Amino acid sequence: MSSLSQLSNTLIPSEIIKLGNEINDRIKQGQTIYNYTIGDFDPSIFPIPQGFEDEIVNAYRNKKTNYPAANGLLECRSAVASFIKRRQGLDYSATSFLISGGGRPLIYAAYRTICDRGEKVVYPVPSWNNNHYTHFVEGEHICIETSAATNFLPTADELIPHFGDACLLALCSPLNPTGTVYSKEQLTKICEAVLAENKKRGADQKPLYILYDQIYWTLTFGETEHYDPVSLFPELRPYTIFIDGISKSFCATGVRVGWAFGPETIIDKMKGILSHIGAWSPMAEQVATANFLNKETEVDHFLSTVKLAIHDRLQQLFDGIQQMKQEGYPVDAISPMAAIYLTIRFSFKGKMYGDQAIKTTADMTSFLLEHASLAIVPFAAFGADKESEWYRLSVGTCHLDTIPQMFSNLRKALDKLT
Repeated sequence: MSSLSQLSNTLIPSEIIKLGNEINDRIKQGQTIYNYTIGDFDPSIFPIPQGFEDEIVNAYRNKKTNYPAANGLLECRSAVASFIKRRQGLDYSATSFLISGGGRPLIYAAYRTICDRGEKVVYPVPSWNNNHYTHFVEGEHICIETSAATNFLPTADELIPHFGDACLLALCSPLNPTGTVYSKEQLTKICEAVLAENKKRGADQKPLYILYDQIYWTLTFGETEHYDPVSLFPELRPYTIFIDGISKSFCATGVRVGWAFGPETIIDKMKGILSHIGAWSPMAEQVATANFLNKETEVDHFLSTVKLAIHDRLQQLFDGIQQMKQEGYPVDAISPMAAIYLTIRFSFKGKMYGDQAIKTTADMTSFLLEHASLAIVPFAAFGADKESEWYRLSVGTCHLDTIPQMFSNLRKALDKLT
């Protein structure tokens, strides 16, 4: 018998961390790696807003270093509520918000608040960490395998058969790892199905809740629009919990200010769970976030500027992949819609490199890293089929002037396949 818990013994190791360790080993050995694996920002390329940095420094100098309120500072919650109302049109009071140290504790708390052991959690794959959170609450995994035909977003027809006895539907838009976004029509059909399901349930039954992760929602490109359940159907307000924060919008992944908002009864229970864990966002960062979000002109300028810089990288990489596809290389990509990710495909299973056979997606991943110095994350790391040929490419650490050389290396590597 193991001396440790079943939960700890059955945790699935992170494929991204495993790949990251291999990349670091190669870098130490002197190999130049085009590392597009990290869902993060290089601060030398994408620094946080200068005004935000100044507010953080000032908060520490003003000795804002004690415990914050369990649900977050009122001024921070109020500033976030105003930000959401102004930019997204959702009108929630400050009491409907919960501040935490990034989005992860909030997602965990939402799962813990809603899901009991053995209950069904419905989520699409690929998606970020829903498999792990479902494992934490010992829920029953209902994984909906998606495809490029729907931009890797689940359709209502795929989801509805599993709604009958499910307690939670976990959705993310823009989606990590794909950077794709629900259209109004796609999300409308899903929302209508959730409303219909909850109408069927009696007053003594737990409703079907929606966990809506919109951490990338400010980073949409071109004509792409962000939609959410409550804006489309206000009657979903009692059943929808939003996850959001500053980490992606303001390139502030290490600053650790995230927020959830939704029904106050659920938010209050989530607060109780996190108060025992101590997953608070630091006092100084909350003060700084409140002060910065209230500077509307500065906020708007930063968001418009960072969107252009991210989209420029994604578009250049997409165009390069499409050019290679036209030249006959076994590659493809989905046009960038949002977030910091490009969805790309490699299809050279069955090829040979010398006497080395490329048989699996893992073989392709290793070949790209070793011979093209290209590091990307297979969708299998996000719960998809392990033989999916699709990958996430992140541009948060991408220098524009390195893109041409990366494509040159990639062509040379693929040219060696027979």
